[in-house]
Amino acid sequence: MNSKITEKIKSDEILSRIIRTFDNEIYLVGGAVRDFLLGKSTYDRDLIVLDEDAKSFAEKIAGLFDATFVTLDDENKIYRLVLPDKTNYLDVTNPIENSLEKDLMRRDLTINSIAVNLKTYEVVDMCGGITDLQHGVINCINTHNFVDDPLRLLRVYRFQALYGFELSHSVIEAVCKYSDLISRPAVERINYELIRLFSGPFAFKALLNMDKTWLLEKIFPIVKELKQVPPNTHHHLDLFHHSIETVKQLSGIFANSSSEVKDHMNRVDFGGASRIAHLKLAAFLHDTGKFSTWTIEEDTGRHRFIKHDEVGAKIAADILRKMCFSNKQIDYISQMIRNHIYPSQVMSAPEINEKIMMRYVRKSGDNAIDNILLAQADRLSARGEAVSDEMVKNNISNLNRLLDFYLSVRDKLEPLPKLLSGNEVMEILNIQPSPKLGEILNALHDAQINGDVTTKDEALNFIRQFEISG
Repeated sequence: MNSKITEKIKSDEILSRIIRTFDNEIYLVGGAVRDFLLGKSTYDRDLIVLDEDAKSFAEKIAGLFDATFVTLDDENKIYRLVLPDKTNYLDVTNPIENSLEKDLMRRDLTINSIAVNLKTYEVVDMCGGITDLQHGVINCINTHNFVDDPLRLLRVYRFQALYGFELSHSVIEAVCKYSDLISRPAVERINYELIRLFSGPFAFKALLNMDKTWLLEKIFPIVKELKQVPPNTHHHLDLFHHSIETVKQLSGIFANSSSEVKDHMNRVDFGGASRIAHLKLAAFLHDTGKFSTWTIEEDTGRHRFIKHDEVGAKIAADILRKMCFSNKQIDYISQMIRNHIYPSQVMSAPEINEKIMMRYVRKSGDNAIDNILLAQADRLSARGEAVSDEMVKNNISNLNRLLDFYLSVRDKLEPLPKLLSGNEVMEILNIQPSPKLGEILNALHDAQINGDVTTKDEALNFIRQFEISG
């Protein structure tokens, strides 16, 4: 593995330039070393400098790369350099108590405590991190390190979600022992780790293991409600495990998607993480409205969850707002939850035609792909006795048809023209700003989406008829 890390560092243009320019004693540590040893690329490089003040050294590197200098923690001498491409960045610091060994021993996991001297390529692995990487194990260095920073409890599962590694017994015992401490870190730090957990292909595995150590309920108290809804004729799993299974199915669908779909879902449009990460969080929360809307029909024994999509969207928005997610993240996730049934409803119409599918495309906009993937994952996660293989096959096939239609028209799609402004509607109908005006404009927009109104004359007739019928 030592030759692998040497080759990776030598082929890294950013690190090579630092090596050529400076004679300092510099170590690459943490995530970059871990990823290089796993044969992965990285955009995040942590450097420890031993023979110079970290701030002055970081300022020199900033000048070398024309990077933006950011002070993360002046007291502990931690500085970030954001390179001009806004993708690569470097964190520069001095070691704790000016000792590389003490610094490595204070870290969270063995796989994150490996250091490499950038001049000699000597690997410093005091905690057995390389062995744990080779065996696919997540192990802690010292359980007390979780007390120093309880966010590390969650980081255990973030790395499991990323790599699928197994957890050591000492890690499991530590998380169980200290799970109550997860309330200490700022919620902003927790949501940062969470969204990166959901970006991992093994997020479903991490969520199941978080539940075994009580950590999941500490972060998402709603889990207690999910666990109370049992399997039924349409769901072979209880609601909690159905939610996890939806995350798992979504991961599989994404992994087997076309390059067009992957490119869209890998976009970072909000929250500093990909759409697929946010969609998996939405998948986990997509049925949060079921507990409060749950009824059982007396005559049939059927479980009903009327309007659970709308209720769930509101519940999820409240949860995410308390966790300080951004408005854009909350809007996206709540929209996904609100519309998770919609694509299947569209494709279950008695007659499916381009007009029906175009309405879906117009209404969903940039989230059209996302909605379809979530609907497919939900379908594959509900296989109760009343759900035949043929039903599932047809549902997935129809959703793929809708996806193919969207991909075929999206590049040719032009925005709907604004046929009438709010002022024009008020003047024509002699009304004032009011909820009624909003209702008319929304109805006109829906009529345009349906293709029932395409010209200004048709718009004028529509609002006059709407006013009369209203």
